Amino acid sequence: MAATAPQPMDYAAIHPDDAAARINGHSALRATPYRWPDPASLPRRQWLLGHWLLRGEVTAIIAPGGTGKSTIGNTIALCLASGQPLLGKPLHRGPQAVWIFNLEDGTDELERQLSAACAYHGIGPDDCGDRLHLDSGLVQPLCTASEDRDGFALAEDVFAQLAATIRERRIATVIVDPFVSSHAVRESSNEAIDAIAKRWKRLAQEAGCAVVLVHHTRKLGGREVTAEDGRGAVALRDAARVVLPLNPIGDKDAEELGIADPALRRSLVRIDTGKANRAPPDSATWIKLVSQSLDNGDGLEPSDFVGVATLWEKPDVFHGLTTWHLYTVQQRLAAGDWRESVQAKDWVGHLVANIAGLSVETDKGRIKAIIRTWRKNGALEVETRPDKNGDERPFVIVGKAVDPSEIGPRPHLERCGAESAESAGADPL
Repeated sequence: MAATAPQPMDYAAIHPDDAAARINGHSALRATPYRWPDPASLPRRQWLLGHWLLRGEVTAIIAPGGTGKSTIGNTIALCLASGQPLLGKPLHRGPQAVWIFNLEDGTDELERQLSAACAYHGIGPDDCGDRLHLDSGLVQPLCTASEDRDGFALAEDVFAQLAATIRERRIATVIVDPFVSSHAVRESSNEAIDAIAKRWKRLAQEAGCAVVLVHHTRKLGGREVTAEDGRGAVALRDAARVVLPLNPIGDKDAEELGIADPALRRSLVRIDTGKANRAPPDSATWIKLVSQSLDNGDGLEPSDFVGVATLWEKPDVFHGLTTWHLYTVQQRLAAGDWRESVQAKDWVGHLVANIAGLSVETDKGRIKAIIRTWRKNGALEVETRPDKNGDERPFVIVGKAVDPSEIGPRPHLERCGAESAESAGADPL
């Protein structure tokens, strides 16, 4: 009988110490011929929540302090455990077990946060079964690596315990919050952080789960967070398959939507997909942080209010506007003189506001965005000519005229701006 050819060894499936010993025992590395598999026979990538979480891979959430990282992480966990798309992302494989390992807060505070999220979203024990797990690093410490004068060392026994628990509980996603508290090495050490991040990735592959590492940003000087802005070494960003930067709403977006209330601005957070090498690019997801009462007051002391993350639909700048509005603006432009300068008394924005039913005082950002878009698509143009005093000034004129046959009936005037933004969800924190 012919001897059976030895099968390639999967080192991710055995204990790291055993794998190292076997690797050291090999006399030489060998190149493996490509086996030309049928593409249709290859297993699909195991996406769990949209294109944010993938089995066998690490996702990094990167954001500055106060952006709601942990609050958003709790709602991600509820999406998974309940199988409900609370943040608008599909659950490709239905409900999945999830483990929140928060290393900053005590058990009481963690239970307050998760209870508030459950109350707001209407999630109960029957929705989650035994799929939701919550631990505090203050009660059950987690340290995956340490460092001394001789260098750093991975805590392989800790990773082995994690893997055993994940397998036993059939956990599909582990959320470690924050990453910096899960090890005791210098954040600036690329060598150490690379080893830790890749060890988390190997754990994800060994245990067949997704790992989410929540990370802080470095000082940004007021600019927006990108995938490159994680604090310390860049190795975490490089090892992660998906990076989700979190940003509070910017001045430009807030101005365009007429959101002037500072508290409301602080409550609105945008989640971008800063790095997703194994998925098509996602559009931004908007989150609103709202306050939820725990109803735990006793008459002498008021109830606690806790922040909860909920999906927020960003209003469209052109909501309520139709071709009729543009046609009417063009007709008025052709019959008068309207300036480009926003400081001018005859600024074209006054004309747009009058026709669209907007306010120049509260909706100026939105009006400017509408004019900017109409100029970009050629419906409006700018020409420089003498004003009534003979001074050369830029005036807004008609560009590509609207075909009257494209105009429907005159619409009812609607308002969007700050009113629609403020109505989305409960009061912010």
